[in-house]
Amino acid sequence: SKAARMKLKHNINPVLLQFINFIVLVYSFVTYIPWYIFSGSRQAIAKAKQVKAKPVNNKPGGAYRSVNSLHCLASVLYPGCDTLDKVFKYAKTKFKDKKLLGTREILKEEDEIQPSGKVFKKVILGKYTWLSYEDVYIKAVNFGNGLAVLGQRPKTNIAIFCETRAEWMIAAQACFMCNYQLVTLYATLGGPAIVHGLNETEVTTIITSKELMQTKLKEIISQVPLLRHIITVDGKPTTWAEFPKGVIVHTMASVQAMGAKADTGNKQQARPVPSDIAVIMYTSGSTGVPKGVMISHCNIIAGITGMAERIPNLGEKDIYIGYLPLAHVLELSAELVCLSHGCRIGYSSPQTLADQSSKIKKGSKGDVTTLKPTLMAAVPEIMDRIYKNVMNKVNEMTSFQRNLFILAYNYKMEQISKGYTTPLCDSLIFRKVRMLLGGKIRILLCGGAPLSAATQRFMNICFCCPVGQGYGLTESAGAGTIMEVWDYTTGRVGAPLVCCEIKLLNWEEGGYYNTDKPYPRGEILIGGQNVTVGYYKNEVRTKKDFTVDENGQRWLHTGDIGEFHQDGCLKIIDRKKDLVKLQAGEYVSLGKIEAALKNLPLVDNICAYASSFHSYVIGFVVPNQKELIELARKKGFKGTWEEICNSPEMEKEVLKVLAEAAMAANLEKFEIPVKIRLSPDPWTPETGLVTDAFKLKRKELTAYYQMDIDRMYGKNVK
Repeated sequence: SKAARMKLKHNINPVLLQFINFIVLVYSFVTYIPWYIFSGSRQAIAKAKQVKAKPVNNKPGGAYRSVNSLHCLASVLYPGCDTLDKVFKYAKTKFKDKKLLGTREILKEEDEIQPSGKVFKKVILGKYTWLSYEDVYIKAVNFGNGLAVLGQRPKTNIAIFCETRAEWMIAAQACFMCNYQLVTLYATLGGPAIVHGLNETEVTTIITSKELMQTKLKEIISQVPLLRHIITVDGKPTTWAEFPKGVIVHTMASVQAMGAKADTGNKQQARPVPSDIAVIMYTSGSTGVPKGVMISHCNIIAGITGMAERIPNLGEKDIYIGYLPLAHVLELSAELVCLSHGCRIGYSSPQTLADQSSKIKKGSKGDVTTLKPTLMAAVPEIMDRIYKNVMNKVNEMTSFQRNLFILAYNYKMEQISKGYTTPLCDSLIFRKVRMLLGGKIRILLCGGAPLSAATQRFMNICFCCPVGQGYGLTESAGAGTIMEVWDYTTGRVGAPLVCCEIKLLNWEEGGYYNTDKPYPRGEILIGGQNVTVGYYKNEVRTKKDFTVDENGQRWLHTGDIGEFHQDGCLKIIDRKKDLVKLQAGEYVSLGKIEAALKNLPLVDNICAYASSFHSYVIGFVVPNQKELIELARKKGFKGTWEEICNSPEMEKEVLKVLAEAAMAANLEKFEIPVKIRLSPDPWTPETGLVTDAFKLKRKELTAYYQMDIDRMYGKNVK
């Protein structure tokens, strides 16, 4: 079974194991009756078995809706709050003096010289200092008025190019109030992509930070001729002479001061209407130049209405940790959900998140330890990293500790699959692991890319909380599906949210039909108020990806292939772009191959490649340095890191490991990579080979490894 395949292997004496199993059986029997009487898990088990979504009619290809919105899709969070400024005003009135946005003060910064000679910046951070709902509202009003003094007009574009921080949200709320169209750009986008976004949207003002101004904007500013104002959110930057004439640098505080003095008598007519554009969000996209997705006020409100419904008991007791890019729809939606429900948002960054994070000085506390969040969003890349780190620590334990951990892990996996809880294991064995994320997490939200079943189950077990895996796109305002908290199945993304409906369209080329048995399959189409307006200045692409039906309902053609299970939950099984037909006519799904091999300890990242002119699959692999060096030592291979990666001998050894894992994952023989290239350098958004959500950019990877592709396909494989 699937659960058996995910269990960890131990080396315990069989007689001792029988005795331990007997003790566990007695313990389970003794604790079952009190658990059954006092635990709320009975209701959870019943809910997990319920049908979560149904087709609205019996025709093949009929749309599926959540059972909670069968007759009418939800589109508004609070009555009368149909634009984002009204939502914030409602929240400000309701939660006035409650804490909203938190930032840690920097107590000390120091340079730490590594043995290699490299210098790493380390910080010691203090407590979180908080702004209340009222504070944030006043700051946003003043900033919006200050931008008007600088000449910003309603329904015109203004760009934000900044790290995730409180000022980002304050600037966004100011724009929503004044009906400025907020153009968002990832802080890690490359120069040409930033120039493209700024020039296409014709912005005259950009909101940024001192660091990004020095590191990214400085070198490209001359290529953005319309730019007039740069606003830094974190104080006055040091001036430099190379500034083009006519560009003025302001601080956020000085713009807010202008706004506080300004006469706002004629302000009322500037308020947005639901169909007005709130955000033009540039997606780094796995192909070509970034596209600007136009998201209206009613798109975002419908999306966050759907998301909030999947998080039970969301409210003032919750603390959310914000560290993913706010220019990503997952993070922006999650923070707007929190802001509208009275939750606190504490800001962080991937470099300061945990005690072990790269910028945290040894012995001082990371952000999760200080904040102790109850809610957190993560992309699979981050969860995979946590999974590998914990598993490496388990392998370094003494034999007794390791076997104890493995027994508890496997026992809890069995209990979870039956819908039961394990309070004793949680407090004795997994408490320490749980503390890595602060110890209070009650729901982990996951999106951005598919999460492997093994990683999802690991997070369930070790962090003692549900992992709400979701599916959505920038083009659907981040909304689509999210798993319910009592659904502990793996590999699925849950039922449609109450704001949207989903149908499957036949894809003949791939052999997927909505009449397939046992499960209907096809291309996923999302319909509802959350489906966005289209791509900025790109009518051709908009017409290709969006359609309108006879009832006026907008549908997004996602390009992803899914299947609906009997309980109405969706599983993503393929992607149109990832399907390649081999020379002999077999179709291979590159994503499926990567998912089967990505979680190996030896693999940090992998990209499968196939060509219709050849009969076999090849791959590029970023190996885990520690694991590969250990494998090389076992095989008697000596050399530098580059020499190990470039060695044909080591390529063969890694191929053996991949082939074993591929067979264990039931891949077909023609799906198993036959040749690989080991890459000594990791793929990061800065290299341009992966997106900000760490999705592979196949086109760029293909170009980068073209010589290796020619080499691997140059000789016939015996």
